[in-house]
Amino acid sequence: MSLYWECLKGIVLREWLRFVRQRSRFLSALVRPLLWLLVFAAGIRALPGFEPGGLHSGSTGYETYIVPGLACMTLLFSGMQGSLSMVYDREMGSMRVLLTSPLPRSFLLVAKLLATSLISLLQVCAFLAVAWCYGVRPPLGGLLTALPALLLVALLLGALGLLLSNGIRQLENFAGVMNFVIFPLFFLSPALYPLEPMREAGNWLYWLCLLNPFSHAVELVRHALYLQLNATALLICAALTLLFILLAVASFNPQHAALRKTG
Repeated sequence: MSLYWECLKGIVLREWLRFVRQRSRFLSALVRPLLWLLVFAAGIRALPGFEPGGLHSGSTGYETYIVPGLACMTLLFSGMQGSLSMVYDREMGSMRVLLTSPLPRSFLLVAKLLATSLISLLQVCAFLAVAWCYGVRPPLGGLLTALPALLLVALLLGALGLLLSNGIRQLENFAGVMNFVIFPLFFLSPALYPLEPMREAGNWLYWLCLLNPFSHAVELVRHALYLQLNATALLICAALTLLFILLAVASFNPQHAALRKTG
């Protein structure tokens, strides 16, 4: 058991040192949701006749609604960046060195996934702290209950990114594939607006939003942040996390880069 623990600590420390040395990564993760919070929300509130309605009252009503979605957006981008590091490690051969460990491959991949998820959680905490200073202040107890939900969502999105990275053999193709994944996940979700108005655009669009895993992740965090439990979203996120992890471990092939070079 001590061997497993030492391996986990080593992987977490490696990811932490990589994150600390990449300061632009932290800044971009913080600036991206803040732009949406400050600029997009201000533009929405400036629309004639806009009312937050049943979301929340007050000058930051719409901001309060979208903060959970923006927190999940931070986890989404961070999860995709974590999968980028997996592709890079596979290209450079360092992942194959890690897999020479006598520990099971499944444990090593899950440990790396957990390490990147913890880094993502730190970025979300920084964003929530800035949002708190801006005036978006959920209950203090909600910040504590949201931590497990945020960690689960980080694992879900990180596992999805890991699964997608297994099919990418060239680092150059990563950006295009990730953009094709990130933006549909984000915009076909209740991160910026409730899903009910989507029915007016067509039932097919509404059902696409319901089938989107990111939608349930946003709802899980939104309810947890305000001391509520969305059992349906919790079960769906937990089941999808387990499914994506199993598929990612089963489909992982550290020889992709080597095969491409020799080929």
